[in-house]
Amino acid sequence: MPRITDLKVQKRNPNRLNVYLDGEFAFGVERIVGAWLSIGDEIDREKIESLLHKDEIEKAYVRALRLINVRPRSIYEVETRLKQAGFGEEILPVVVNRLQAAGLVSDRDFANAWVENRCAFRPRSKRVLVLELHQKGVAENEIQSAISNLDETALAAKTAEKYVSRCKDLPFDEFRKKMFGYLARRGFVYETASEVIQASWHSLQEEAENLI
Repeated sequence: MPRITDLKVQKRNPNRLNVYLDGEFAFGVERIVGAWLSIGDEIDREKIESLLHKDEIEKAYVRALRLINVRPRSIYEVETRLKQAGFGEEILPVVVNRLQAAGLVSDRDFANAWVENRCAFRPRSKRVLVLELHQKGVAENEIQSAISNLDETALAAKTAEKYVSRCKDLPFDEFRKKMFGYLARRGFVYETASEVIQASWHSLQEEAENLI
């Protein structure tokens, strides 16, 4: 049976450990996986395969942590990125369960954060928000919970705010056309867009009158 003759921390990645069997390099594992190994231990093929499987899980978990440190991710996004990185299907639920147990991924929290961020910086209609969250793999009930308190007209008004100033000197027909196109591209239906456009136009007229 092979015997562990040396354990060395990798120079380029101090979180990984090189394992030497009978004087030759055999494999590398995350240090947390190889923490129980000791020089002189005998190790059979079954234990090696178990170590490598645990190491694969640990590598996937570390990669997932990097992903969610960049920005919040849905569970579907995490799984997709891990699959793209070459991790097997059997590893994904283990990693996701671990992330969930640590409170690091939650589709409910993700959906709420996505909607909050959109409303604050890039407002969209509820219809577009639903589509975006579906594309992120979020369940319908979580999506509906996240958008339940949104006011569509208020969203459209906030969306229109930044664009109004670019169109304020146009005649009404052209103002209306440009504003409608802008709002429609962001998912707002005709009725909502028309209401906001009329309100924006009246506000501009009142401002102009106050300057006279």
